[in-house]
Amino acid sequence: MSLSTARPDPLTVEVEDLIGTVVARYYEEYERAAARHALTGPQARILALLTPAPLPMRQIARALKCEPSNVTGMIDRLVARGLVERRLDQDDRRVKLAAATERGAAISRHLRESLDFARVPLAGLTDAERLTLRDLLRRMLA
Repeated sequence: MSLSTARPDPLTVEVEDLIGTVVARYYEEYERAAARHALTGPQARILALLTPAPLPMRQIARALKCEPSNVTGMIDRLVARGLVERRLDQDDRRVKLAAATERGAAISRHLRESLDFARVPLAGLTDAERLTLRDLLRRMLA
């Protein structure tokens, strides 16, 4: 029997459930924090993606796992609010980039700083425990 078709053991099931609960809590808190800024969760995630550097629409769509046409509408709404601006890519002038404005980046940073659900319990772990957790999560995602 291959690993993918093997019946999961109780410990694996418990770990999967815990991961699911952590993800659900993260998104619940993220949605609440976004709503305080009159943003949807996906709009807030776009701001988070754009805060480090401008991105093309297709790359944003891939990161959000949605169609580029959906991203265009969300970007339009963020542009109308002065949180995002469109720019031409200097390397390929056919490509339009979306970039967070200063105000959009500030809101994105505030959202990130307001997510306490994981920060509080993580603070109770030692540096070594947080490093181990980080490394295990990286291995799972590799």
